[in-house]
Amino acid sequence: MQYYSLHNKAPKVSFSEAVIKGLAPDKGLYFPESITPLPPSFFDNIENLDTIEIGFQTIKQFVGNEIPDTELKDILRDVLSFDFPVIDIKENIGTLELFHGPTMAFKDVGARFMARCLGYFNRNNDDKVTVLVATSGDTGGAVAQGFLGVKGVDVVILYPSGKVSDIQERQLTTLGQNITALEVDGVFDDCQDMVKKAFLDESITNYKQLTSANSINIARWLPQLFYFVFAYKQLKSKGKEIVFSVPSGNFGNICAGIVAHKLGLPVKHFIAATNANDTVVRYMNTEDYNPKPSKATISNAMDVGNPSNFIRIQQLFDNNFESLKSSFSAYSFNDQSTKDAMKEVYQQTKYIADPHGAVGYLGLKEYNLKENEYGVFLETAHPVKFLDIVEETLDTKILIPPQIQKVMNKEKVSIKTNDYNKLKEFLLN
Repeated sequence: MQYYSLHNKAPKVSFSEAVIKGLAPDKGLYFPESITPLPPSFFDNIENLDTIEIGFQTIKQFVGNEIPDTELKDILRDVLSFDFPVIDIKENIGTLELFHGPTMAFKDVGARFMARCLGYFNRNNDDKVTVLVATSGDTGGAVAQGFLGVKGVDVVILYPSGKVSDIQERQLTTLGQNITALEVDGVFDDCQDMVKKAFLDESITNYKQLTSANSINIARWLPQLFYFVFAYKQLKSKGKEIVFSVPSGNFGNICAGIVAHKLGLPVKHFIAATNANDTVVRYMNTEDYNPKPSKATISNAMDVGNPSNFIRIQQLFDNNFESLKSSFSAYSFNDQSTKDAMKEVYQQTKYIADPHGAVGYLGLKEYNLKENEYGVFLETAHPVKFLDIVEETLDTKILIPPQIQKVMNKEKVSIKTNDYNKLKEFLLN
C-alpha cells in the first residue's frame, strides 16, 4: 500500500514512512492510494469472527507487508484488549461505548496501535523519534499512556492551558519518563498550528525525526474504523439500517467510519455532531469552507475551529458535494442543548452520557430516525473525564474508576509556553 499527499506535491510513501513522517513535506495529509472492499462473505459471517480477526482483516491492506501477519495480530491483541459494547438506550437508539481502555477515551485504540507500529519500525534503530502532538483533551492522555516507555520514542504534548478538564490534564502531565507536557497560553488551534509549523521547520527536522500522533497520522486515524465494524457485528441481528452519530472535533473518527463503509460495511448514514465549533455544519449548508477560531465549550475535545480530517472525508467522496450530502450530515448544538440532552437521557433511561456523547445523541434526534433505522451515538469518553459538569448537570455522584484514581493524587508537571520559538527552543535542546 502506498500513501499520497492530499496536496499532491510530495512523493508517494510506504505505510512505515507515512507513520514516521506523520505529515507530508508539502503540508498535505497522507491518504491511501486505494481502498479495496472486503469480500461480502466477511460481513455475512462477521458474527463468527473474534475481535482480533475482524481488526486484522480490516486493517491488513493499509499496513501491507511491512508488518508480518503474526506480528500485526500480536499488536492487535495488545491494542484491542478491552470491550466495545453497544448499549441499548431506547427502542431504536443505542450508544457505542469506547471508553473501556486505559485512559477511558476512544483515542486509546489509535494511540496504542500507532505506538506499537512505531515501536516495531524502530526496533533496530538507535535514532530517537520525537512524537509531537496537540490535544484538545483526550488525545494527550491516550498518546501519553500508549507511548509510555516505548523504546526510542520521546513524546511532547501541547495542550491549551485551562481548556482541558482536570482529569484530562492529570493524565498527560503526571506520567514522567519519556512524556513531556507543554502548557500553551492559547486554544487548541494554536497548539495544532505550532505542531504543523515544527514539522515544516528544517532547522528542527534536520536534527530531529518528528512524527505526529494526532489523527493526521494514518496509524492514529485508520484503526478507528474498527469501532464501526465492531458495532455492526453486535447490531446485525436487529435487521435494521444503521445510522452513526459521531461527536466530531478534528473529524478523524467519523472519517475512519467512512473508510469502514468504503470497505463494504453496511451503513445508511453518517452524522457529524458538533458543538458550537460549526465550520463543517456551515460548509454543508453553504458549500463554503470558512474556518473560524475555536470556541471553548463543555465538550472540549471537540473545540476545533479548522478540523484537519475533513479534507480526507471530501476525498472519500471524490470531492463531490452532492455525493457527500447523500451519506453525510452535520449538526451543531450549544452547551445548554448539550446539558438538556444529558438530563433527558438520564431522566428517561438512567444512562449517564458525557457531554460529547450527549452531542452525538442530539445528532440522532435532529436527523429524525425512520422506523427501519437504528441510531448509534458514540460515547467517546467516560463521564468521569468531565466530572464537574456531569455531576452538576445531573445532580448525581460518579464513582471514580481505577484507571482514573491512579492519576488523581500525582503531581502535575508541565512547561509553560506561549509562542512557537519556545517550542522550537525546547525541541532543539
